Amino acid sequence: MKNLINILIPAILLAGCNSVSNKNIKDEKSTVELKETISIDTTPKVTGIGGIFFQSENPQETREWYGKNLGLAIDDYGSPFEFRNANRPEEINYLRWSPFEEGSEYFSPSEKDFMINYRVQNIDGLVKKLKENGVTLLDSIVEFEYGKFVHIMDPEGNKIELWEPVDDFFTRMGGVTTK
Repeated sequence: MKNLINILIPAILLAGCNSVSNKNIKDEKSTVELKETISIDTTPKVTGIGGIFFQSENPQETREWYGKNLGLAIDDYGSPFEFRNANRPEEINYLRWSPFEEGSEYFSPSEKDFMINYRVQNIDGLVKKLKENGVTLLDSIVEFEYGKFVHIMDPEGNKIELWEPVDDFFTRMGGVTTK
């Protein structure tokens, strides 16, 4: 009986380890399949917030106040926020917080004193979809080394900026960010 126990206990432990290993292998395979699915997803859509822009009586003083009192890393345009991509945690993404001079034409034709920049994937496909849905496009897609942009209007008269970012441009550029 003692010999049987001495044989069964290691066999059970070994079998348990083997099933955990198989589970880990299966989980790793599922994770790889999920990452592959995520990385090839080109559905035209918003993927997050890319910027928060608002008008200010004195943008310089506003930036300084937020830096001094709330700890934002401030530059000439506001504050770049750094965060990780939820689907690819090794990838750094950016969001821009920026006060603009009151009355800035950048917000036109909206009469609102703010604008949201949305991060998007497949901006070309999204613009095609927006046109098909009768959304008001204010301009054509423009491309810079840090991404593609286009502006639209929502039904409430809010100007919206759509941005397909090239985040590694900002990573290579360096500089302080709010984290």
